[in-house]
Amino acid sequence: MTSIIQSEIRTKWAGELELELKDNILGFWLKHSFDEQCGGFLGQVNRDLTIVADAPKSLVLNTRLLWTFSYAYRMYGDASYLSAAERAFDYLNKHFADRANGGYYWMLHADGSPLEGKKQIYGQAFAVYAYSEYFRATKNLQALDYAIQAYRLIEQYGYDPVYGGYIEALSEAWEETDDLSLSDKDLNEKKSMNTHLHVLEAYTNLYRVWQSVELQAQLTSLVRLTIKHIVDEHTGHFKLFFDEAWQSQSQHISYGHDIEGSWLLVEAAEVLGDAALLEETKKVALKMADAVLTRGYDTDGGLFNEALGDTIIDDHKDWWPQAEAVVGFYNAYQLTGKETYLEASLRSWRFIQHAIVDQTYGEWYWSVKRDGSPSDNMQKISAWKCPYHNSRACFELLERLQLADVQQD
Repeated sequence: MTSIIQSEIRTKWAGELELELKDNILGFWLKHSFDEQCGGFLGQVNRDLTIVADAPKSLVLNTRLLWTFSYAYRMYGDASYLSAAERAFDYLNKHFADRANGGYYWMLHADGSPLEGKKQIYGQAFAVYAYSEYFRATKNLQALDYAIQAYRLIEQYGYDPVYGGYIEALSEAWEETDDLSLSDKDLNEKKSMNTHLHVLEAYTNLYRVWQSVELQAQLTSLVRLTIKHIVDEHTGHFKLFFDEAWQSQSQHISYGHDIEGSWLLVEAAEVLGDAALLEETKKVALKMADAVLTRGYDTDGGLFNEALGDTIIDDHKDWWPQAEAVVGFYNAYQLTGKETYLEASLRSWRFIQHAIVDQTYGEWYWSVKRDGSPSDNMQKISAWKCPYHNSRACFELLERLQLADVQQD
């Protein structure tokens, strides 16, 4: 593939990404997600745009909305994106913030009153991530203060000083709890890959705007801990669940998390500016990308959900692993220059275009079966169905392709 063809591909690809991002993803959420009755954003909207009026509102959805529209405003300066970010910022502060105990409620009733007050560290991390991005976009010092406060609560209550890393959850008052699992799909274990991955990305974003010595130390430690305990050095896959002493409690493989983690580790090391750590993470990232490409990548360019050993146990293709595949494989291409990774990233994008994008009602299907038909999950907006993975894939690729154009010139 010559550099001229690559330039043409970059131009065409960037146009497709921007159209998808602005018209289909962000446009959908601006049009269909606002809760005009109770404020903030709707808790659930189904595939056919039916509103589930009494659906609870999740911390995950609302922080991801704040992150998404903050990033969009920072990137484009569009007033509609700023308005949506402000709506999320105001709603989080008014309804999700726990004034008595600090931190943020996990779930609210549709009317905005508390439903589930436990302090899931995963959710607190997304508050750090979102407020950091809102500060990057608006320079609102209050947002930076909120991000730092959430970070300090995670460190005060969630950090394990004995074995390192972070426990899954605490009670509403930040006390020990037996209710640890993130969702009904997760094991009720002390520690998980998923929580650590998103603490990692949150701390990375905070470090961009608040380069404190303490945060630098914790983020560096988290990168090293991930490589030591969470990435399986033999297979290149993430281990998913652990007891407090880092003994693995599951043999399942999540291909979406593997490819997502591959580029988030590199991003963290880049933001830290630690050359030795960056070289180490690059090697790990490529091993992870290779493992996914070899075992989790279907012939149509889609990524399977899960495996157990060498056996695929969930051949559905959820929307978010497809988004992460586009970024993760392109990241591997940037690290190596190998066309195999570029082709994988492009094929993942093509799969999204023809199978994942909902051409009738907009946005992306939750999942498709291996035959390409939509899965039985009807949710288009919900506690976990957010615009974060797919918008981020577009943001990331647009910026990386623009960088490639500059380097080519």
